[in-house]
Amino acid sequence: MTLQGSNRRSFLRRGAAAAGGGFASSAVEGLAVRAARAEDGRRARTAPGNGGYGPLRELTRLDPASGFSQTLRLPEGFDFAVCSVAGAPLADGSATPPAHGGLACFPTGRRGEWRLVRGHGAVGVPDAAPEDAKHRYDPLASGGTTTLAVSWKDGEFALEAARRSLSGAVATRSGGPTPWGSWLACEESAAGTAAGWEAPHGYVFEVPSAADEESEPLPLKELGRFVHAGAAVDPRTGAVYLTEDQHSAGFYRFVPDAPGRLAEGGRLQMLKFAGEWNADARSGRRAGRSVYVEWVDIDDPDPAGAEADPYAVFDQGWARGAAVFGRLQGCFAADGAVYAASVSGGDEGEGQLWELRPRGLRGGTLKLVFESPDAALLPFPEAIAPSPAGSLVLCEGTGREAPVLRGLTREGEVFDLAGHDGAAVWSGAAFSPDGAVLFANLRGSARGDRAEPGRTVAIWGPWRKGVL
Repeated sequence: MTLQGSNRRSFLRRGAAAAGGGFASSAVEGLAVRAARAEDGRRARTAPGNGGYGPLRELTRLDPASGFSQTLRLPEGFDFAVCSVAGAPLADGSATPPAHGGLACFPTGRRGEWRLVRGHGAVGVPDAAPEDAKHRYDPLASGGTTTLAVSWKDGEFALEAARRSLSGAVATRSGGPTPWGSWLACEESAAGTAAGWEAPHGYVFEVPSAADEESEPLPLKELGRFVHAGAAVDPRTGAVYLTEDQHSAGFYRFVPDAPGRLAEGGRLQMLKFAGEWNADARSGRRAGRSVYVEWVDIDDPDPAGAEADPYAVFDQGWARGAAVFGRLQGCFAADGAVYAASVSGGDEGEGQLWELRPRGLRGGTLKLVFESPDAALLPFPEAIAPSPAGSLVLCEGTGREAPVLRGLTREGEVFDLAGHDGAAVWSGAAFSPDGAVLFANLRGSARGDRAEPGRTVAIWGPWRKGVL
């Protein structure tokens, strides 16, 4: 998607206004309160009346395209649909890829009609991928994205169409939306030809949500070749913030030469604590304390040795004093800040949430707003989705407990929103632009296991009855 002149500036202005709504700061306060209670040895306080929604009851719905039957536990008055199951036919006759990951919901300009862009794909091994994709970056790779056209009219949900929107990538479960209406698909592997692939991997690809055809797979090499995870755009500047899913991870930003036109180039940089050389943010940090940060340049964002050494980009920033984090995954921009989740950070190694407040394209401040003191008391969520009312939806259940979608209030109170008895974890969630429908992915098997396939669910009901 290319935006010119006033159109691009208009997108960025609208994104900045939306991000200034003030929900994020109050929402993450709930995480901090919850962590403090857990640190004192107290289990999470349950929200009265289950967040205002009441007890859960079982509902079973069938996906007509695949025949897959899904049972969920939801509050009274709520309903759901299951759709776009792994293996189900897409518009071109090919099969829906497995391993459903992150997603975002985009407006179309038509009331009650939206586009979902959804990531897919495990790392796996090189294998002959289906040959029917119109464009394929790597003929041996079956990861990428799918785009769903969905509608919500007169209280009825419908999946209007599902198509492939990016093909031939590896491990593109994660990424993030842009203010100008595209999804940044991030590869979580820097493997390449030495591992048997026909193309190098470890890049970011841009997928326009409004396109009706499959995207030309253009790797944005200046955004770096490393083990990518999440992406978030500061709508005020157009800078792209990028996380790295390594045990020693960097926190990056890409400053584009032309905001909204990433393919035209820019500078990749890595975060450094001001006045502290090679700061270790993985442990020993005090929640609530802000530190000033600066950015150091990465001279070669696409180093030739990145496949043999996945730290080839990280090491460049490290040599200039940049900071190290524990495995950084999801991130999102809101309320003038960028939030990044470390799933292995903290003194107990059970997770952290960092808040970066940029000051234009200069420095800014970084604050640890949440650290999990004990997984048994407080498991770190797989993904986080802010709700329209200023609370959070947590995708929990990463092997320590039954997979569940939970709500978290600003007071740190938790409640169950949706659960199921399968093994598939909740891997991503997003509300529709009008707040009527919550879309969520269940990751499922990376190989398309029919008993536990990846799938998307749409949940609707009386949201205003409770805190979401």
